[in-house]
Amino acid sequence: MAMEDVDNNSAVEATNTKTGIKKGGDVGDNGACIDRQPDTVVHRAGLNQTAGRGSRSGHGAHAATGIRVLKQRNIKRNGSRGCVARKTRFGSRERDWLKGDTQRGCVCLYGGTVDPQPPATGPQASSTPQTDLQLVLCSTSTTVEELCAQRNGQGLYVQLHGDLVRRLDPAERPLHMVYDYLAALGYADPMRVQQEAANSDLSCLIRFYSEHPVNADQQERTLLKGVFSVRKGKSQLHKWAERQVILCGTCLIVASVKDSLTGKMHILPLVGGKVEEVRRRQHCLMFSSAGSQAQTYFVNFDTLSDYQRWHRQASKVVSQTVSLVDLSCYSLETVPEYLFYSQDITHLNLRHNFMSLQGPGGLLNLPRFSQLKSLNLSHNRLGVFPECVCEILTLTELNLSCNSLHNVPAQIGNLQSLQTLSLDGNHLSSLPEELGGLNQLNGLGLSFNNFSHIPAVLERLSAVDKLAMAGNRVESLELCTLSKMSHLKNIDLRLNGLHSVKTEDLEAVSQVTQLDLRDNCLESLDLSSICNLETLHCQRNQLGTLTLSGFTLRMLNASSNRLTTVNIYPVPNQLTQMDLSQNLLEYLPDWVCDCRKIEMLDVTHNLLSELPPRLLNSLSLRKLLAGNNRLQRVPDLLDHIPLEVLDLQHNKLSELPDSLFYKALNLKYLNVSANALENIPPSSQSEESLSTLQELYLTGNNLNENCGTLLVGHQNLRILHIAYNQLLSFPASKLSKLEMLEELNLSGNKLKTIPSTVSSCKRLHTLIAHSNHITVFPEILNLPEIKLVDLSCNELTDIQLPESLPATLQELDLTGNSTLTLEHKTLNLFSHIPTLKLDQKSSTTPGDSLSASTPWNHGYSEMSGQRNKLCVSVLAVDRFGDNVEACYGIFDGDRNEEVPRLLQCTMGDVLCEELQHSSVDNVYMCNTFLTSHRKLGMAGQKLGASALLCYIHHEPSDPGGNFSLTVANVGTCQAVLCRDGQPVPLSKVYSLENCTEEMERVKLSKAIITEDNKVSGVTCCSRLLGCSYLSPWVLPKPWVHTELLCSRDEFLILGNRALFERVAFQEAVCTVQAVRDPCAAAKKLCSLAQSYGCKDNIEAVVVSLHIGEDSCTCEPPVSTTEPRVPPPTSASVPVTVTPGPSDLPTLSSSSGVVSEFSSETSASEVGSEAGSTASDEHPSSGPASRPERRCSLHPATTLCGFMVPGAPGAATHPGLFQRQPSSATFSSNQSDNGLDSDDEAPLEGVISNGSKLEVEVDIHCCAFQLRSGAPDSPKDLDLEKRGSNYPNGKMRRQNSVVVSATNGCLLAVCGREIADLKKSPSTSSLFGKKLSNGSVVVPEDSHNLIEVALEAPKKKSGYFTAPAQQDPEDQLIVPPCLEQEVREQLRGQNTLISVPPLPSIPPILKDPVWDHPHPPAFAPSIVPGPGPVPILQQEVYDTAL
Repeated sequence: MAMEDVDNNSAVEATNTKTGIKKGGDVGDNGACIDRQPDTVVHRAGLNQTAGRGSRSGHGAHAATGIRVLKQRNIKRNGSRGCVARKTRFGSRERDWLKGDTQRGCVCLYGGTVDPQPPATGPQASSTPQTDLQLVLCSTSTTVEELCAQRNGQGLYVQLHGDLVRRLDPAERPLHMVYDYLAALGYADPMRVQQEAANSDLSCLIRFYSEHPVNADQQERTLLKGVFSVRKGKSQLHKWAERQVILCGTCLIVASVKDSLTGKMHILPLVGGKVEEVRRRQHCLMFSSAGSQAQTYFVNFDTLSDYQRWHRQASKVVSQTVSLVDLSCYSLETVPEYLFYSQDITHLNLRHNFMSLQGPGGLLNLPRFSQLKSLNLSHNRLGVFPECVCEILTLTELNLSCNSLHNVPAQIGNLQSLQTLSLDGNHLSSLPEELGGLNQLNGLGLSFNNFSHIPAVLERLSAVDKLAMAGNRVESLELCTLSKMSHLKNIDLRLNGLHSVKTEDLEAVSQVTQLDLRDNCLESLDLSSICNLETLHCQRNQLGTLTLSGFTLRMLNASSNRLTTVNIYPVPNQLTQMDLSQNLLEYLPDWVCDCRKIEMLDVTHNLLSELPPRLLNSLSLRKLLAGNNRLQRVPDLLDHIPLEVLDLQHNKLSELPDSLFYKALNLKYLNVSANALENIPPSSQSEESLSTLQELYLTGNNLNENCGTLLVGHQNLRILHIAYNQLLSFPASKLSKLEMLEELNLSGNKLKTIPSTVSSCKRLHTLIAHSNHITVFPEILNLPEIKLVDLSCNELTDIQLPESLPATLQELDLTGNSTLTLEHKTLNLFSHIPTLKLDQKSSTTPGDSLSASTPWNHGYSEMSGQRNKLCVSVLAVDRFGDNVEACYGIFDGDRNEEVPRLLQCTMGDVLCEELQHSSVDNVYMCNTFLTSHRKLGMAGQKLGASALLCYIHHEPSDPGGNFSLTVANVGTCQAVLCRDGQPVPLSKVYSLENCTEEMERVKLSKAIITEDNKVSGVTCCSRLLGCSYLSPWVLPKPWVHTELLCSRDEFLILGNRALFERVAFQEAVCTVQAVRDPCAAAKKLCSLAQSYGCKDNIEAVVVSLHIGEDSCTCEPPVSTTEPRVPPPTSASVPVTVTPGPSDLPTLSSSSGVVSEFSSETSASEVGSEAGSTASDEHPSSGPASRPERRCSLHPATTLCGFMVPGAPGAATHPGLFQRQPSSATFSSNQSDNGLDSDDEAPLEGVISNGSKLEVEVDIHCCAFQLRSGAPDSPKDLDLEKRGSNYPNGKMRRQNSVVVSATNGCLLAVCGREIADLKKSPSTSSLFGKKLSNGSVVVPEDSHNLIEVALEAPKKKSGYFTAPAQQDPEDQLIVPPCLEQEVREQLRGQNTLISVPPLPSIPPILKDPVWDHPHPPAFAPSIVPGPGPVPILQQEVYDTAL
């Protein structure tokens, strides 16, 4: 928020800047605040200092402005190099003044010092120079001139996205700029815009400086100078003398007079010369020029740092082959004056600056470079064409792209040597006739301008062979116009909105060889008159017919149209590549089979029912892609063919030709997934096979174990996917012969075992065999290259391991094996695996009633594919907020993993905050995305991610009505709802190819869209979280949609781009319907996408919905006469964790979901629980009965979730002392985020016992475990009535304590306000952030978390470093006043558990919450009474005190 409490250590100075103001105050003409404010008291080091009343006098006083300035220094850092946490108090007058008009606000002015880079490790040093910050209250009409007059400043500067710094014009209005920027991002509410504008986190997006920031690194790259000892020549006769030395551009400049440039200047060209170290003198360099007349200067530097800077910069200059000076991205307004001494400069790059015309180094002085040939002035906000460059007659290359130019002057005709002219990304609609006189011009860039027709002046530019006019407004193309321009060979008219290509006469257009018409609005295209056409791109139009000349055609790309046929005459005998995918072709034209040189043919996603026999027997075809058609058979092969790649997935094939493998001996890739195959052809006709097959995908067929025998002949096979077939076994003798196998996927079959001969596959690095009936762990952990083993959702009971595990093993997934038991030795071996995924047996207990009452449950799956890192993250909270709500999200960073992790850690918290401010779905969802975009800080300046967030809730206007699903997304992540077995898309894909409106918006903002449809060549998405440097082209404003849920809704699927590119919505829905378990369904979706050819990161979340007609989830009540006891545990819990002395992990009972631990703990620390039987069993006095499940519409009568002493069943309920079923993961190389434990909050959800043990609660499903019981006594009923005054009948209690003993380890949890904790996903499911690579990030304040996570030191392996010693927060804390009561409480439970003695409490480590002068109010309620000792029931929060 803009108005926070003041930090006692910060000094806030309020200065009234106008004299003689009325006491009531007023608003001046300029809109600035001119109220007379009360005195401001400064609190510093315990001393009260009062700022005197009065006005400023002298030159500093400007009564005309009346702008109020709040100064603040010594600002506390939050871990960011660029942002500061501003904690300042606006006075009541300031608050009232700001609230009076939304056009008023606060501008943060920073000083000119740029913070140095922080050290590589450890927190920020306290000696780091702090940025001076001033808070200026003004209005949107306040200009820079007024602000500078008030401050006696020379000017203001603005920096966007941490990039370039620009000087503001005097008439510009800073606050208005901020408001416009926020409105462009997507903020609509004026009050919210006012609040966001005053948020200091916004400085990572837009920041104002009171003076030009100084950057030492940038200065040394543009100009180095100083006074040093200099000697000319190699002869000893020359003496050393103090001279001023300058290194600028390509020259070394030595003055003839010390400290002065008035005398003669000695210029030494360095390009092609030498810079060498003089060993006989300390810090001395020898500079030599090139050529026969070479000169030499010796320069002796005073310090090592000077020596290194000069050596580094000079070495770059001498290594150049041309006299190039690169001053791009320096925020320059003028060229350094010393640069003009470098008269040998031929190439000058001033791209991405703010060059001005006037001044000593302005553009008007550029003609002084007498040999300049290349000049780049792109992205300089010039506004007008700089006519001065037309006087540089030596220019051969001129780039003025992206400068908002509206016209080109006639003086352009003076540049007779010009060969290349780039004018892309401007507002040009015409060209001068004088341009036609440039006879040497052969390259002219006119893309992304406002041309409505092809300029006629091009007829005279006979040397220009390419017409680059993409992204203009040419709606009609007349081929007769092209015929007049006989020199044009390459035509680029993509993204023009073309509706027609007209052919008025029969005159041939013979010169055009390449034509690009993609992303237009063409419905038919006849280019038969272009007789020499070689390459045509016309994808993503609306073409129904296409007619071409085939004389010289070599490449045709016509995908994503509505083509039913393609007419080419004559037969294109030169055609080598053709892409006709995603059309409506029912058959292939006959001429396709007659093409003699065709090598690649893509006809996927059509309506083909057969392939011509002659096509498959072509002697030139090497790659045939015919997936997603209606093929029922494949023609027989008559002779040996050169085919290398064959893709026939998603057809109706029941068999393959018997001769396929021994006729296609060059076949290396075959994908026949998603067909009806019952067998595969043999590899050869004899025992000896010549097969070269390397990748074979057979997923989703009807194959049985007999196919294993036929695979033996493919001895070069590297990748085999045979998932989701009918395999009962795999022949052991056959598997041993696949010695080259690297990746094996056997998931979704009926295998009971994997043959031991798999150990013969020495190169195997990936084994995926989930969703089978495997009972015995395969002998794969002795393979030398094994990296990934996925045996989840099987029936494993025991694991036999070798003496040691291979160092290459990175991930082992054993979730979903309900009968698995692990021994201590096994756990000890597993401690070295970076990511180990296990779950525990789930046993329904009364404590699970809350989780069971949610009408949904979820599963998720993430696969890295063939990438070496996982750049996707998942957020899933089945119990979100106070009511029955849920939140699910997925984040895809494409090539970066940082932004998805940060969004995973913070977005749930942001949504909670926004729900407090608004109940309108479009408002709170939009603000959640925009706030998350801001909270990315410096990470979001250059990196970005697609994001999708789903929020299930009741409508605020009807809290007892049906559930609603609100979905918001940016980028390419999608959500689909299954309703009555049919997919219902809920999201919008924000990519340039799929969204016409976004393409038009990006074009209007003059972005350069590359040929692969990426904004500035970076991303195909027009909306992302992050990538703020691409603003305003790429925005964070999401698409928001709300769908009312009903009983016909079965489940929800969330997936990233890679998933839904390979798996269609209908197939995804059918897949999940066939697999009811959400976790297994998510895994199947990812496995299918991989088998269909996806090589990228894949992410899927499946949410199963169980919503009744009225959204009621109640179950029939259980008999009140039966005591509530937990079911007996008949076997050991496979994996749990021995918590440290101060942490209580909240464990999830959701199936298939994973939480993580560091595995660098000994077997004695974890083995005491994992695999043990005695300590996990609890006495039971009767049969198990699950408690009544209640919904939010009909809540049970509970007292704040407590089991009140004396209530029925309380005595026999083990409550918190029963182990919570959970899913867990051991993960080594966990996280130390570099925080100082004395300054930050304790690490919630993480246990540290001194040996790097870290536990994180399952981020994907960690509902609060509320224990409920019915009150009995009148006192209890009275308490219950009082508790009903709170929302949902929950009473908030202060100073409450939950005490639990787990496996003999005492845990103490300090209670907090229940409602506040439940509203925050950071305390419900983000205690330990689950990162996609197995790391843990501390759930700090969101403004701290991002920067700390970015700056945390990383190992080469990509994992964070875990702490090696205990932090103070990791100590056990129990208040002395409660020790006796706790001992008595636990002593009464000796039949259930054994409790060790309480450790001593260091006084300095006591939690201040415990240190109250009076006893806690709830203490009497937990004193044991006669009879069975009751167990206090309360929500269990995962905290570390």
